[in-house]
Amino acid sequence: MERFNSNGVFARVDALLKSFITAIEQLCVSDLKLPKDQQNPAFYQFVSTLNWGVELVKYCENISVLNIFRKCRYASQILNLEKEINGIVGFIPAHMLLNARNLMAELKDLYMELKPPDICSTVNESICKQASMLSKDDCRNTMTVKEIRLDNLCKSAEVKEADKFSYHNTVAVKSQFYVGLEKSTGHLKDLLLQSEVSVVGVHCMGGGGKSTLALALCDDPHIKGFFENVIFITVSESPNLKGILKTMWENIVGRNAPEFQNVESARIQLKQQLQRQSKRTLVMLDDVWSRANSEKLLFEAPGYKTLITSRDSSTIPRNHFTRLYQLPLLGHKDALSLFCFSAFGQTSTPSTVDSNLVMKVQAECKELPLALKVIGSSLHGEPHMAWESTMKKLSKGEPISRYHKQGLRRCLEISIGFLDDVGRECFIDLASFPEDQKICVDALLDIWVHVRKLEWRDAFTMLLEFANRNILNLLSNPGSQATISYGNASELYFSQHRILRDLAMYLGSRDSLVHDKKLLMPRKEQSLPGKWEMLNDRQFNVQIVSVYTGSMAENQWYEMNFLETEVLVLLFSASEYFLPPFLKTMKKLKFLIVCNLSSKKATIRGLGALSPLTQLRSVRLERLLPPTIPKQSKAMQNLDKLSLSLSEGFGNISTLNDANLQGFNLEHCSNLEELPPAIFQMPSAQIWSVSNSHLVEKLPYDLGKLSFLRMLKLSALPGLKELPASIGKLGQLEFLDISLCEGLKELPDEIGQLKKLKELNMRECSHLRILPRSVCGLGSLKHVICDEKVGHQWLRAKTFSIPDLRVEIVEAQSTFGWLDD
Repeated sequence: MERFNSNGVFARVDALLKSFITAIEQLCVSDLKLPKDQQNPAFYQFVSTLNWGVELVKYCENISVLNIFRKCRYASQILNLEKEINGIVGFIPAHMLLNARNLMAELKDLYMELKPPDICSTVNESICKQASMLSKDDCRNTMTVKEIRLDNLCKSAEVKEADKFSYHNTVAVKSQFYVGLEKSTGHLKDLLLQSEVSVVGVHCMGGGGKSTLALALCDDPHIKGFFENVIFITVSESPNLKGILKTMWENIVGRNAPEFQNVESARIQLKQQLQRQSKRTLVMLDDVWSRANSEKLLFEAPGYKTLITSRDSSTIPRNHFTRLYQLPLLGHKDALSLFCFSAFGQTSTPSTVDSNLVMKVQAECKELPLALKVIGSSLHGEPHMAWESTMKKLSKGEPISRYHKQGLRRCLEISIGFLDDVGRECFIDLASFPEDQKICVDALLDIWVHVRKLEWRDAFTMLLEFANRNILNLLSNPGSQATISYGNASELYFSQHRILRDLAMYLGSRDSLVHDKKLLMPRKEQSLPGKWEMLNDRQFNVQIVSVYTGSMAENQWYEMNFLETEVLVLLFSASEYFLPPFLKTMKKLKFLIVCNLSSKKATIRGLGALSPLTQLRSVRLERLLPPTIPKQSKAMQNLDKLSLSLSEGFGNISTLNDANLQGFNLEHCSNLEELPPAIFQMPSAQIWSVSNSHLVEKLPYDLGKLSFLRMLKLSALPGLKELPASIGKLGQLEFLDISLCEGLKELPDEIGQLKKLKELNMRECSHLRILPRSVCGLGSLKHVICDEKVGHQWLRAKTFSIPDLRVEIVEAQSTFGWLDD
């Protein structure tokens, strides 16, 4: 738990920065005496930059040796600071230039101390590789992220790749996370296997481990052996009941659900289906908030049973066939094991730390699993001083019990105290999205990049640090293997616990309706909150606005003015949705997400409001049926990035012909048979991705017109028969992903013209058996992921012409069940 030691470079940089601040402030005083047209604004910018540098050095000095995430992020910021100072020194007097050069030299030394050259590439490669191992299992993913540690990254190059990343056994990892639940799982199994019991209700306070217990039961061999079908569904406070019933139908009945008119119609039809079959089925309804919701999701049928988790036992209907179980908090021994696992990656206290202090901090978490995991993770790799500080803060808080929600919030707030100012703002940004929902990581990273001004890799490192601290859960689509490169994380998703989202809301608003930076709806409502009506015709200087409603008509929106807003998150559950008319006045809007969280794709209207938004840089549309895009939309022409997910009907997509898009992402579009030629007319595109669209059979020859591409992802297109020969014209291409393209039988000879290609992912291309000889000309290729069938051919190419190539042979493990999600 030692802090980072850099042999005095922090002190030297700090002293140089402060001396410069004094000197430049004197210049500012003199400058103010000059006429306005002769004043130099660069002096004031210099002072601001130097003050930022002083704060940055303080943060760097307190970095733990093991906090690889923070080291990577701050190393990047130190480099940016050096570049900013270098860009300003031309405006300072000559007698200061020598000191400026000394300062920049020290900053470069500090950068190298934080990010030594011998592990620099290993850090980046390891972060991306660990992310590519994420699965649909958030427990396993937390362990995977925890494995990104400095001691792993600094291993000798002689260590085999397979030895660096050791947590592949899902069962072994889960057994660690399920510590202390053996007695409870055993009791619940006894109840569920009783013939006269059809409903089992589990209740305890928020953060007490109900969801973890339910997940443990999902993986229990006795449960999986007895029930033919085990389904886990998160209900939450504002559920889409019709969507949940549709999911139940498709998982239980085994075919696509009909178009339900309403919840009652869905209930009746599903009940009839259950009565016709006798398949032993267990449905787990997690996080149920109201009795009315639970009653709509319960059924009686042969072999059919339901497990409900809730914070309040009154939400669980009771009758002769129902059993209730109050989940107890962990015992002291199990609580200590879980805490140590979160803090140290093992279930006991290491010999190198103060065991008494560890037990004192753990005791203040009061055996509550969520507090144990979050507080423990926040102290992972932190110095002794941080542990003592945490102990003092926790001891002053309120007691944590089932009646003290405020005490739990105070406890978890201490864990956020370890974040710097940028990290704290990034944490509060999580409140822009609902809890217990899968949200694409790209959406969150876009906010951090466009609003928080983070570099993309720094933003992704921040994401991993949050996962490492149990602040959020990372997961990927079933059957997919996420590939992280050049700012693409479209296959990764995150979710957050309600209590942590409540904490983010609390920190962001401090009990006032409008925070100076955010206006967020706490939970879904059918329309805008009644309190928001008083915001009508008022102007607010908020950076982020997040709205979560049902169907919205044009006349349901208030006339609110958000002239300073940079991010608008529109979430809804409905079949129709009208974009807010006030969009057209949001002149500074940079990022827009419109996400339909219902199971059926929705029609959106009012896209004309986007036309005047010339500052818009990123748009993400999910589960939509968009109408024709206005031909003269300046917003579409100025976009940097467009993402379409689970959407159909691209309307007049020819409007993208003149767009300056640098990133284009098209995913999970089930009805897409042929790619519109217009999407190949993007001369500025650097990242271009089409994935998980199983009807696509060919690509236009014009693919080669995307001449500036650095990353091309054509993943999970099982119907794709061939790659066009024009792919050889992509002279800047560095990364190519054709994974899960089962229909591909060969690669074109022109593939050998990709002289800058560094990485090729071609796993699970089952019909691709022979490589063209031209691949021997891929001299820049460093890494290939492939199946065993072509692995030996790549090894032969490595021997004869590509000596630096690393060939990673993987086993087939994916399915195409992603549309069920």
